[in-house]
Amino acid sequence: MFQPMLAAVFVQVALTFVLLFWMGNARVSSIRRGEVKIRDIALGQQAWRERETQIANAFHNQLQLPILFYALVPLLLLTRQADLLLVVLAWVFVATRVVHAAIHVTTNHVPRRFYVFLAGAVVLLVMWIVLAVRALSA
Repeated sequence: MFQPMLAAVFVQVALTFVLLFWMGNARVSSIRRGEVKIRDIALGQQAWRERETQIANAFHNQLQLPILFYALVPLLLLTRQADLLLVVLAWVFVATRVVHAAIHVTTNHVPRRFYVFLAGAVVLLVMWIVLAVRALSA
């Protein structure tokens, strides 16, 4: 189960980099078009237009909850707990992150985005609980 678990991590990392480069491109394009001035964003983010902010928020969100995923996966692999259940849960978590990012950069429908975020958080919590129970009962 080593490779399927790592594949889930690689997809999560790829999502983060896609959003990073998309955000960078959107911001540079906005500056080049003269829609935003560098002096207006030098000390803060408020001057970015809505589109750039949507993409940036989606990117920044990949640096929040997924940190717990990145901490969990090495523990699962080192303790040899990455069985089918946890691999499936890892992929469900990553799928929720992809859907969450897609909502963020398209409709940005907050209630839908929240429910997808919550689903991912619950899946990740379950993964941590499974590891904790197994580790503490071994």
